[in-house]
Amino acid sequence: MAITEPILKPGRNVLGEPLKSCSETPMTGFYRDGCCNTGDDDIGRHTVCAVMTRAFLDYPRQQGNDLSTPHPEFNFPGLKPGDQWCLCAGRWQQALEAGVAPRIMLGATHIGALDVVDLKDLKAHALDLS
Repeated sequence: MAITEPILKPGRNVLGEPLKSCSETPMTGFYRDGCCNTGDDDIGRHTVCAVMTRAFLDYPRQQGNDLSTPHPEFNFPGLKPGDQWCLCAGRWQQALEAGVAPRIMLGATHIGALDVVDLKDLKAHALDLS
């Protein structure tokens, strides 16, 4: 019997639709596939597609997580305002509570974010809500 690769179903976004790409420049996602897909090995749950702002980038740096400095050894380019990036849902929630949550792209935010973040808060920060 031959062993075959599992067939992966495309991710869903917080609206229940097919997950859209968050960014390929810079290439984002826990799996560096451009999408905020998640899985059991993604302990941080990088599921929120956020548009970086200076205020947000300053916030995690003050917490000891500098997202602006490149780390090529980890395939991390360093982020600047305007970049779209898959954030940990918990970090986005913390930023929301601190008043510095960045705007997000609902269509590219994985449904798994709803385990941590309320949909109404995501919608209030959405750039792609029509």
